[in-house]
Amino acid sequence: MAEDTINAAIKAHNLKAGPSRTVGLFLQGGKDWSPTLYIRLVQDYGLESEVAQHLASTYGDKAFEVAKMASVTGKRWPIVGVRLVSEFPYIEAEVKYGIKEYACTAVDMISRRTRLAFLNVQAAEEALPRIVELMGRELNWNDAKKQEELETAKKFLYFEMGYKSRSEQLTHHSEITLLPSDVDRYKKRFHKFDTDQKGFITTVDVQRVLESINIQMDENTLHEILNEVDLNKNGQVELDEFLQLMSAIQKGRVSGSRLAILLKTAEENLEGRVPIPVDRSCGGL
Repeated sequence: MAEDTINAAIKAHNLKAGPSRTVGLFLQGGKDWSPTLYIRLVQDYGLESEVAQHLASTYGDKAFEVAKMASVTGKRWPIVGVRLVSEFPYIEAEVKYGIKEYACTAVDMISRRTRLAFLNVQAAEEALPRIVELMGRELNWNDAKKQEELETAKKFLYFEMGYKSRSEQLTHHSEITLLPSDVDRYKKRFHKFDTDQKGFITTVDVQRVLESINIQMDENTLHEILNEVDLNKNGQVELDEFLQLMSAIQKGRVSGSRLAILLKTAEENLEGRVPIPVDRSCGGL
């Protein structure tokens, strides 16, 4: 497309020019790239396979420079490559490499350098504090500058990347138009978390169920997930709010609700448990 544009300009203005010289030129990182380059990253540096594939496809042979900047995880595996968010293969070393490539703002980092803002706005918001901390350390930002970058990036996510429209998908005026059978089904799902029949669930309730099925999630993330559905902002999700959410999902007004996905996944895990027979062990284990 760029070549066609230049050719059109040459023709329109009767310019003198030879044939294109850029055809066949490698992009930066393309010279020594190969489809199996990521394997060397895994073997030589101890990166996760998913992270290694991401680095190889994004940076080409420059992925080795990123890998050299990667921090030790403190785990048996992967050895290096601390992720910015657990669900995506972006690592902290990419922030340092981005600064080396003249990235100077948190907005630049979450949008153009890592593309997290385009892939998942919640994941980008989750990664922001750590990104700002790393950039502040490398660029000698003071606390005021860090706060400014954090607020600017959050506004970018809110107004330009769809976070605002997402937060407005569910409101106090959302009607519940579920069939009676659906209401019963969702009430049963809700009460798997609200075991005390309080009429609401908190992060403590969700954390308890997640731990029982061996799913780990930090408290801050849980607060964010519940806050998306907590319409009156009282720190808990009431049954009516949950039914409003499920009704809005059925109508197509809400998509990708993290709470709905989390509760459904937990319910399936709980129902999929097979009780261990004890009749042949005299009632013991």
